[in-house]
Amino acid sequence: MKAIVQDAYGEADVLRFEDIDRPTPGQGELLVEVRAAGVDAGVWHLMAGLPLIGRPAMGWHKPRMRVRGLELAGRVAAVGAGVTRFKEGDEIFGTGWGAFAEYVTVREDRAARKPANLTFEQAAAVPVSACTALQALRKKENAGRVLVIGAGGGIGTYAVQLAKAGGAHVTGVCSTAKADLVEKLGAEVIDYTKEEITGTYDLILDIAGNRRLRTLREHLTSDGTLVFVGGENGGRWLGGLQRNLGGLLLSLFVKQNLRGLLATEPATDLERLRELIEAGTITPVLDRTFPLAEAADAVRYQHAGRVRGKVVVVVSPQVGL
Repeated sequence: MKAIVQDAYGEADVLRFEDIDRPTPGQGELLVEVRAAGVDAGVWHLMAGLPLIGRPAMGWHKPRMRVRGLELAGRVAAVGAGVTRFKEGDEIFGTGWGAFAEYVTVREDRAARKPANLTFEQAAAVPVSACTALQALRKKENAGRVLVIGAGGGIGTYAVQLAKAGGAHVTGVCSTAKADLVEKLGAEVIDYTKEEITGTYDLILDIAGNRRLRTLREHLTSDGTLVFVGGENGGRWLGGLQRNLGGLLLSLFVKQNLRGLLATEPATDLERLRELIEAGTITPVLDRTFPLAEAADAVRYQHAGRVRGKVVVVVSPQVGL
């Protein structure tokens, strides 16, 4: 089968389009014929091997997992022993390591039936980013005022929609190029190229941001919650973890809740997102799609930071025929 592989860390040039063996589903796993795969920020970090603190899990000298990609949508080609929720031919979305390939194995508890009103491309843009937004918003119940920094990106577009659906007044921070999108999603817009953040908020989601912890706390209510969702300004060793650790330590001494987020993609959350999507409450925002052979270009485009919503890699619908 065709797949995007790498055998060394680096920029997108290390990604290669090659033939590899098709995987076999194990206990509790699905073999999925991939139709589309989302490109999230984690793809770049695993490709680059950064931050270095993650190397013990990723592989110190070279990637432990050769095939990139995580979030996906496709059809079940076969089921492993013990699988009860799916059968061959079912259309699903979820996560599986090595999604930039014609086939991938997916744990049954990391998959859900594809929303009936979405294409495969749209569904592939959901699992990682929407689950992250959903779990970040759970950090503060009944938040009246929510600030989403990075509101025009993959996670941000879902966070704005989910917070609005929960009844919050949402303010989104983004660039001029994304302001119209964020406004259409229902948020008040702060264009960071023209103005500073003002006001106070019950919940602040800082998505891959680089603002100082002290600055963010100034815009947080006395008992508010600040959630760091990723980070791109902490250096090669810690990445965005240094602000997370600083916030966690400071939370021991102040009323404000300052937390990082390590998101997962359980079937329960995927099913909840499917319900919200089919009800029309949230909708994926797609910027561009790339064919599988051009996945390296998709990663470059995503990492440049100008994406409105999500980037998706499309696998030929003729795969496996």
